[in-house]
Order: sequence, then structure tokens, then C-alpha cells
Amino acid sequence: MATAEPAAIIDIGSNSVRLVVYAGPPRVPTPIFNEKVLAGLGSGPDAQGPLPTEPRHVALAALRRFRLLLDQMKVKRTRVVATAAIRDAADGPQFVREIDRLGFACEVLSSEEEAQLAGEGVLSGIPDADGTVGDLGGGSLELVNVGDGSTAGGISLPLGVLRARATNSGEREARDILRAALKKSGIGARAKARNFYMVGGTWRALGRIDMLATDFPLPITQQYRMKAARARELRKLLQNLDVRLARSIAPARLASTPVAAMLLDLLVEQLEPSRLVLSSYGIREGLLYSSLKPDVRAQDPLIEEARHAGAGEYRFGQHGDLLDAWIAPIFDDPPEMQRLRLAACLLADVAWQANPGFRADRAEEMALHGNWVAIDPAGRVVLAQALASTFGRERLNPRLEQLCSEAQLRRAHCWGVAMRLGQRLSGGVGAILKRTSLSVSNGAIQLHTRRGEEALVGDQVERRLLRLAEAFGGAPAIVSG
Repeated sequence: MATAEPAAIIDIGSNSVRLVVYAGPPRVPTPIFNEKVLAGLGSGPDAQGPLPTEPRHVALAALRRFRLLLDQMKVKRTRVVATAAIRDAADGPQFVREIDRLGFACEVLSSEEEAQLAGEGVLSGIPDADGTVGDLGGGSLELVNVGDGSTAGGISLPLGVLRARATNSGEREARDILRAALKKSGIGARAKARNFYMVGGTWRALGRIDMLATDFPLPITQQYRMKAARARELRKLLQNLDVRLARSIAPARLASTPVAAMLLDLLVEQLEPSRLVLSSYGIREGLLYSSLKPDVRAQDPLIEEARHAGAGEYRFGQHGDLLDAWIAPIFDDPPEMQRLRLAACLLADVAWQANPGFRADRAEEMALHGNWVAIDPAGRVVLAQALASTFGRERLNPRLEQLCSEAQLRRAHCWGVAMRLGQRLSGGVGAILKRTSLSVSNGAIQLHTRRGEEALVGDQVERRLLRLAEAFGGAPAIVSG
């Protein structure tokens, strides 16, 4: 499978300077290097004044290191962007010239561009996103509407975690700024009863605190959901935070969570969203996504990543699409389940190299903790059940099973049993799937072979066909002709 050459994004923000190098399929590039330096460019007392001296030195030192790393990595495409701290600083243009002298072409994003790119980033990872995106950084808060695969509007407010204050007067000031901006922009009018997508490291830290506090069984923040009322509850939780929870968050992030929780509470108050959804994708991913051609943007990122992840694991060439087409006739899945089934089939051979006793563990681990997007926690569990059943495991950890319905788990188990049959019948060779088929007739699961090729159905194949029929509550049948 063709993949894009590595590409790098350097994001110079108010709080940190970060380098991320991406590789893999253009539609869903995977970070292969990620380094952040907490410079604090936006930590000065006056946002419109000059950049603080020490943070300036720290940022430039980080950029010199990044320059050397990128040269050794032979990364040919690098985009450098700066946001609120540089945009607002009196000596921002001078600092940009210093960056240029290091061999980088630094682009200072406008407030509207920053908001729109945050929205594009969310759409990159959650294509059906519908609601309002909030990107909370050190120096600013960007808001933009998303829906139908596009962004609309976009504003930037001076309410970053380094500027806002979690005091009574700070809260009143933030509420006034937010209320006036929402009224002027019209963003608030489209937000009610829709999702609010939370972008930014400090909001993700809040999400991780909530996951630990509620004993959520998956550690993945992407598409983690909370009720809108949880924003106020988190503010109260932070006032007397359990030491165990506090230790799970980096000290610099933890220090800014009270401000982040206050701002989230104010946004819920003003926007009245239906629920809160975390997004690990933001401006950096938005920069990559916005440069793609429309046909590439239209690709399903879950399917593209599953196809890429499975490509190097197949024994005799990738045949996930064939396997899905082979088992599809016995299922009547709705579209969302169809795409999860296809993803499972694309990953059907991911664990064959592991010790037989650990293949189910490896497959389950990949499904639950893989770098997937466009899939919620329930979808990860469905995918894990399908892959675990492919390798002979019938049930997952009960805590995981609570994230989706029993009907979804039963269906995923049936996929896995059908995939297990297909893999045994074909020996992992896609061509054999083209010469055989499955069907349902009068409650029986029928396996069709060509005349003269009946020997494909050995004892182990018969046992797996019987297991599949039992999962459906029917009988097996072998049809030749």
C-alpha cells in the first residue's frame, strides 16, 4: 500500500512548542515522533507586550533541536505555525524572523484560521462531528461550528489557561467575554442540544481525571463522552482532588485544570450542548486534513487505518475485503456495524505470528488500544469481541462488555466465528474465498464449494462450521456444485 512520505508539523503555542512527525496513509497519518517543550511564550503579564525573555530562549533552543532532528530524519515536508502568543505579541514579527533564520518558514495563523483548523482536525478524526468545537490553548480559546463535514464561522477569545483566572472576578470577566462573543458571532445559536467537542491538552487532562474517577475501563481519550452537567461536577471534584487522581496528570497540566474546568462550565452554561466529546485531533491534524484532495478526505479513516495496520500482518497477502464479502451474506448489519465488521476483517490476521495461547490477547489489545479514530469506546469493544472470537475467545472482560449492548456483542462474536471459519477453510489464502461461499437457507448455515473441491472441507472446517451454525441457533450444511 502506498503511503505518504513523512511530514512534520511544528506548533508554536502559548504554552508549548511541539514537533510531530507523521507517516502512513494520507487520510489517517500516524505520529511516529512527538516531542513537546513547555516554553510558556504566552506567560508574560501583558499579552500585547514583548515575549518573555526566558521562554523565548527556551522556544528557540527547542526549534534548533527540531531542525537537527528533522535533517537527520530526512523529513522533506515541514510546516511551522504559530498561534496566539506570537500573533498578539508586540515583537511577534521579530520572533518570526528569528525562526526563519533557523531554516523554518513560520506562518502566524489568524484567529479565524486557528479556529477553522481546530474544526478541521476534529472532522479528520470524527467525520460525522456535529456541533461546536472548542480548542483551549494557553493563550486563547477558539470556537467553531462543525457539521456535514465542514466548518462554519470561527472566533478566538483571550481565554486561554494562561490568561483566564479561576477566581470569582476572573469567572465574571470570562463569562462577559464569552457571552458577548457568542452573541456577536452567532455561534451560540447553533450549539444548543448538539455536541461540544473538546480540543486541547488541558481538557484531555480533565477527561482523564473523569475516566479515573468513574473507573472507566478504557484509557483512550479520543471520543470519550461526558454528560454536559459533568462540567460543573468536575469543578467541584478538582477542589478536593484525590491524590491518586492528581498523580495521574502531569503537574503543569494539573495546575491549569481549575481554569479549564471553569471555562468548560461557562461554555456549557452558554451553549447548552447535549454532551461533551473529547478529541485528540486538533490544529496539527487539521493542517494535514485541510491539504488533502476531496476524494481522500472522503475516505473512512477507521477503514484506511485498519487496512494499513493489517497490511503487514497477512500470511499470504491481504484479503480482508474478500473475507468481509465472504461472510456478509449471512448478516444483515446496519451501516455502522458493517464498517466495524469490515475493520475486523481487515485485521483478521493481525495475531497469527504470536504464540497460539496469546493470539486472542494480541488481537483484543490491538482493537481496544490501537491508534484508531472515527470509532467510539463501544465500537472498540465490538471490534475487540470480533477479533477475540476470531482467535477462539468467546467473551471479553465484563467491565468492557458494559460499554455496549448484548446484541452488539453477540453479533460481533458471530462475525468472529464466521471469520475463524473463513481463515481455516482458506488457510489465509484469499483466492479460496472466491471459490467458496456462505449462505443461510431455512435456518441452516450453508457452506458452498465447487464440485471436485470438496476436500477443502476437512474435519477442522466442519467443526468451525458447526460452531458458526450453533452461534446462529441453526444447523450446518455443506453444499457442493
